[in-house]
Amino acid sequence: MNTDTLRTNLDRVLDDVTTGETATRVPGVVAMVTDADGNLYEGARGVRDLATGAAMTADTIFAIFSTSKAVGGTAVMQCVEEGLLDLDAPARTYAPEIGEIQVLEGFDDDGNPRLRAPKSEITTRQLMLHTAGFGYDFFNENYLRLATDHGQPSVVTSTKAALKTPLLFDPGTKWEYGTNVDWAGQVVEGIRGKRLGEVLQERVFAPLGIDDMAFSRSDDMKARTATIHARGGDGSLTPMEFALPDNPEVDCAGHGLYASVGEYMKFIRMWLNDGAGPNGRVLKPETVAMAVRNGLQPPQKVGMLPGVIPALSNDAEFFPGLDKGWSYTFMTNEEEAPTGRPAGAIGWAGLANLFYWIDRQNGVGGFWATQIFPFGDAASFGGYLGFESVIYENVGQVRAA
Repeated sequence: MNTDTLRTNLDRVLDDVTTGETATRVPGVVAMVTDADGNLYEGARGVRDLATGAAMTADTIFAIFSTSKAVGGTAVMQCVEEGLLDLDAPARTYAPEIGEIQVLEGFDDDGNPRLRAPKSEITTRQLMLHTAGFGYDFFNENYLRLATDHGQPSVVTSTKAALKTPLLFDPGTKWEYGTNVDWAGQVVEGIRGKRLGEVLQERVFAPLGIDDMAFSRSDDMKARTATIHARGGDGSLTPMEFALPDNPEVDCAGHGLYASVGEYMKFIRMWLNDGAGPNGRVLKPETVAMAVRNGLQPPQKVGMLPGVIPALSNDAEFFPGLDKGWSYTFMTNEEEAPTGRPAGAIGWAGLANLFYWIDRQNGVGGFWATQIFPFGDAASFGGYLGFESVIYENVGQVRAA
């Protein structure tokens, strides 16, 4: 199969997922594939907003949610390789407020939270690996109870109060996906003495030539931003007024960035090039090698994310039944995936149904971007898996392109 045929097959995936019955399609999608040198495929289909009909374009801006984590984690790893951060030192050494966090043991008869001191200190390594004890209210019933009964602000408000949730368990005892990397961003700010957005601009975006990625959008970025749509129980799609805040109180490393897919591909290429960017090195090769390895210790493992707020997330899991780990800060698949993604590859997702993967073995990576709640949308996630599968059905052609 030649590269023209590959493009045709990838185009077909995007066409199929943006046409047909509403319940089985998405409003719009941007998807790209890259090797170490540049993009091999760029596709945009559908619309940014069903209400206006504005076309989805390759330069559309997305709220990228948790695909921010790897970007924020890169700033953490830069501190490590410069000798400024000990991953196993108490995180309060760099972000003192995290030392005030207690463990939630449950609720008393009056419904008030029962708190106690943690049995050990939170470390930045635990924050990066999601073993510190923080969660999300859309994936954890106890956090949801804190939000509904006690006014705990949602993490999407990007406020300091939203980060000050109690731990769900003692640090280091299990894996739970949550606001850990937002706190790791606070560690970076404590070390650098600057807002995380400034640190990323100087130390990640500039070396990679990234312009359209930020915690606060410029007017030009706002004009190109896709609307988030809500998927109803009947499969309908409704435009929402929801948006991540510009000029947030906290630059949240775990979920707060806006970006175009093309700009994120520059970030993916850095990982395919052992930390090098077109305008300078971001990470040393040995740091990259460390950052992509599974850091969980048995019995810690990555499992299903239970959707406890149906409007925000379905129950969701990548590759059920396969062993999955977590690194600094990506999911690692420890076995070959059904799509053909090899063991040792890395990737993750964002709440509005954005998905990416980075395969250093084959020198290829990709990103699939939609803006739909709840997470785990069957149409978007299914389209993404089909998109990735086409790449691995023809990985030899991709590598030769």
